[in-house]
Amino acid sequence: MKDVLHIVFLSQEEDGRSCCDHARIVEYVERALTGAQVSLDYAADPSLTTRHPHLVLLHLNDPDRSYEERLAAVSRHWPDVPIVGVIGDRRGCAEMLAQDVPAVLRDFIVCPLDGRELALRVRRVLTQESPQARCGLSTTRPVRVHSLVGESAIFQAQVEKIPLFADVDAPVLLQGETGTGKEVFARAIHYSSARKDHAFIPINCAALPDQLFENELFGHAKGAYTSAAHEQAGLVLEAEGGTLFLDEVDALNPYAQAKLLRFVQYREYRPLGCSRTKLANVRIIAASNVDLRQAVANRQFREDLFHRLNVLSLVVPPLRDRADDIPLLAMRFLQRFRRADGQGPRLLSDEAIQKLLAHMWPGNVRELESTVQRAVVMCASATIQAQDIECAVEPSKSVPPKGSLRAVKNSATMDAERAYLVKTLVTFRGNVTHAAKAAGKERRSFQRLLRKYGIDRESFQQNEAGPIGTFPPPLHQPFDGHA
Repeated sequence: MKDVLHIVFLSQEEDGRSCCDHARIVEYVERALTGAQVSLDYAADPSLTTRHPHLVLLHLNDPDRSYEERLAAVSRHWPDVPIVGVIGDRRGCAEMLAQDVPAVLRDFIVCPLDGRELALRVRRVLTQESPQARCGLSTTRPVRVHSLVGESAIFQAQVEKIPLFADVDAPVLLQGETGTGKEVFARAIHYSSARKDHAFIPINCAALPDQLFENELFGHAKGAYTSAAHEQAGLVLEAEGGTLFLDEVDALNPYAQAKLLRFVQYREYRPLGCSRTKLANVRIIAASNVDLRQAVANRQFREDLFHRLNVLSLVVPPLRDRADDIPLLAMRFLQRFRRADGQGPRLLSDEAIQKLLAHMWPGNVRELESTVQRAVVMCASATIQAQDIECAVEPSKSVPPKGSLRAVKNSATMDAERAYLVKTLVTFRGNVTHAAKAAGKERRSFQRLLRKYGIDRESFQQNEAGPIGTFPPPLHQPFDGHA
């Protein structure tokens, strides 16, 4: 079977297709790259394509427009994909790039396109890539899911777990605050796995009435109860071969937890009114916005079910802990909510970005998404200004803190210490020796702090090659709130 080479031709002009003979280009590139099958797609914007390409042909055909902005947008969307410029035949386009060819372009070609020349340039660009990244032909590419936007170390530490989790069928437990994107991570694991061609079935456990949980999950036979006039397949059967995503699994009552326990352990279930046990071929991913360990300690969640679900774990960080990703996410949402008529804002002013960075985002990514969408609707200019951003009032600013000054101070200190420890472990990938040295602590003292806050250093161990970024100042120095 031939390897498939995905090429995307990006053009915002109506004549984008006319300058590109689809059949000829596919034919010539397949000849130039022996053993490859070429797939050529057209799109006006990177966000409109679903597949991750191996090469981008970017049409630049208007000398009056800022091509740097388009190049930067494409490069941010696909940072690991080479870009070849297709210079339009309008007067002034070639001169536009003649003096200063942007470094982000691997090569360029001038219209009208010659299929043979383009094929040679494509082959040269792809063969210049490293063997590991060479267009995905007969190699394994790293998994990159475009829905997961973020470059911060604490976020990337979790993203790097996706290809590892996708290679196995063990249950996964995703934990994180509401709105952090747990379902996005669940879908990323599913669509990066061998089950990607089968269904991904999300179930909101909090929305299922207690008495209907078993019926919705496992289905029922005809005549199982008074109103069961027909046989009904459950959600487990719908997910056969794919993934069953149990969102807000902590909301299940004790009876439902007991039913789920056996299913998670043995993949066996029995529809209501059926005398035969069935075996399911599904991957189970569960999510919770509460600390399930604490729920177990409070006897609100079964300990045995927790251990069955917590074979592989991933904690999605809140948006306030990865503030550097806020501008990236805001720009992605701005592109998504662009008006149908093509009008409306396309940029965020520096003041607007600063206002977004100053907000604490208790609703996390979901709140940021709705805020940008609201700004797109309300803004009348091409650039969103600070006054167009309407953020919810911070609870901490309107509600006075409870407790004495000492209690509030101790709580704030503990929050700062825990955040510092987490960031230091992320920086040094769970290496306690390096982390303790950076914090100005003895290894034994540093480990006591980890136990005090219930931090498992193994969850940060991607590898121990050294620091992945700048680390915070030592712990004995005054804490400035930016660690």
